[in-house]
Amino acid sequence: MEYSGGHEALLQMGISKEVVEAFDWMQFKELTAIQGKCIPPMMQGNDIIAIAPTGTGKTLGFGIPMLEYVGLDNPQIQEVVLAPTRELAQQIAEELTNLAHFIKGVRIAVIYGGQPFAKQMAALKKRPQIIVATPGRLLDHMQRGNITLKFVHTMVLDEADEMLKMGFIEDVQKIIESADPARQLVMFSATTNQDVLTVSWKYQKDPIEIVVQPEAENRPKITQYIIECEQKEKYEDLLYLLDTDEFKRVMIFCNTKDMTARLCSRLQKAGYNAECLHGDIRQSQRDKVMSGYRKGKYEILVATDVAARGIDVDDVEAVMNYDLPDKKEYYVHRIGRTGRAKRQGVSFSFVTFSESVRMDEILKYIDTEPTPLVFDEFGTLCYKADGKPFMTGV
Repeated sequence: MEYSGGHEALLQMGISKEVVEAFDWMQFKELTAIQGKCIPPMMQGNDIIAIAPTGTGKTLGFGIPMLEYVGLDNPQIQEVVLAPTRELAQQIAEELTNLAHFIKGVRIAVIYGGQPFAKQMAALKKRPQIIVATPGRLLDHMQRGNITLKFVHTMVLDEADEMLKMGFIEDVQKIIESADPARQLVMFSATTNQDVLTVSWKYQKDPIEIVVQPEAENRPKITQYIIECEQKEKYEDLLYLLDTDEFKRVMIFCNTKDMTARLCSRLQKAGYNAECLHGDIRQSQRDKVMSGYRKGKYEILVATDVAARGIDVDDVEAVMNYDLPDKKEYYVHRIGRTGRAKRQGVSFSFVTFSESVRMDEILKYIDTEPTPLVFDEFGTLCYKADGKPFMTGV
């Protein structure tokens, strides 16, 4: 059965008052489509393969049933969530911790590469019942004898398509095979690919398929714009948008680490409150940057695609593609950082003549038609269709 509503719907599902209280405390009012469809069959112990867009509340969709399963007197690891990136693992752990706010005795540990083993060993010595981890580091701890998954009741693969595409398929299979074959396996994915279907076929038993289409209330509310420009004009055009003071929290995407660092440095020198995130930044600094961005310490985050998946900040007001992504799927992942939690979002893509073919491919893929904008001879941003000045208050 699929449920709608919020507080009362959770009570009808048999969810404990502590979890329902936390749902209210986190200021959620309504269940999202994926939550309404996923929680009941997961509570019944079914294996699930769920296809849903990013930003639709998947963490609560699997987190609520997981907390219902946990035996507080059992010191063994009972629930495992695998995530493709460190950032996503941290965010899932944070949301589960909030969801467990009123449950005494729940212990949650987050395990990922780049963090000192000593810190993780200290967390494991507290005997967590729930582990959120990236595959490589979890497997490392398992091989060292620090973690056993023999008592795991539920295993969740979040963003399974991305995780398997990143080359973790062998690690993921070893992790699944180390757990009790009778465990519950739940997979969440934005898309289906052969690896996702293979893992489902090999390890799930009669899985319930749940599909949430990115339409209507589930589709992020993102108004998309294309700014036609020359390469040498991109920086000044970017400043034009930033100087409108229309957006207080912005993400700017570049294709390379070098461009990300250079653009961020240039913005900082020009007086903008910006920080950057890319693969060469050490983990402690990545954590500091993301924490500062979430708290509003930085208004602008300049990032590569390493940050496009797994950053869950609900109130990003605008995404700007300084470079068009090399892969059309990344365009969707990038702009999906805005328009979350039923908020209105906006995206701008700076497109040069040499990038126009790639933009056409992206448009065919997303099946939507962004509004073209151009700068007139006076340096005013206008709608290409009629030449009227563009007002950013959209």
